Amino acid sequence: MSLWKQIKEDFSVPKQNDPALNSNFELFFNYPGVWAIVNHRIANRLYNKGWTKTARALVGLGSLLTKTDIHPAATIGRRVFIDHAIGVVIGATTVIEEDVLIYQGVTLGGVSLDKGKRHPTIRSNAVIGSGAKVLGNIIIDKNSKVGANSVVVCDVPKNSTAVGVPAKIIKKDKKNCKLAHDDLPDINKEMFKYLIERIHILEEALKEEDGIDVSDKDKKLEEDYNRFINAMNSIKK
Repeated sequence: MSLWKQIKEDFSVPKQNDPALNSNFELFFNYPGVWAIVNHRIANRLYNKGWTKTARALVGLGSLLTKTDIHPAATIGRRVFIDHAIGVVIGATTVIEEDVLIYQGVTLGGVSLDKGKRHPTIRSNAVIGSGAKVLGNIIIDKNSKVGANSVVVCDVPKNSTAVGVPAKIIKKDKKNCKLAHDDLPDINKEMFKYLIERIHILEEALKEEDGIDVSDKDKKLEEDYNRFINAMNSIKK
């Protein structure tokens, strides 16, 4: 594919990935991620032809305008979309395949000073959530998702979801809805639920063992809890 055709395709990608886009005017003035990709396409061609200093200078200028840092040696496939783009960092040996969606604040970085492959490989149709850090020569496989603010240091198999610090594989499915970010489990909620149920079991065991009557205190605690829930519901409204 020629450079011009590739750039033309890049400008068509937001229409498929961002329902907030209303006009070509917005595309040109409000989508730094598109300009970051286009700038990289040009810099990458120059870099591969040996014009490394020119490519680096072009990347530096692009960084000032788009607030992203993409090394000109990085390999970026077709129809890659960086949404909002601010704060994105992509290292030199990174490989990003086709139809990948990346959100703001993402780092695809290295953890080694070796000259070889030291940055991630992101396979087709993967989604990297905002603020996520994907570090080292690891693979985020096809159709996988990395939750926002996660730190990934190990491979993520295809059709999987990884969340947490460090990220853990908590879900595997064959769904391919890039925008379904609400379909992520709440790990903190599950942990608090476990702790609350564990405390309840221990309280019941103590009452049965020692015959302790804590019904009055339990009723008071229940009232405090209900006031808290009501206050939270009023905030939501």
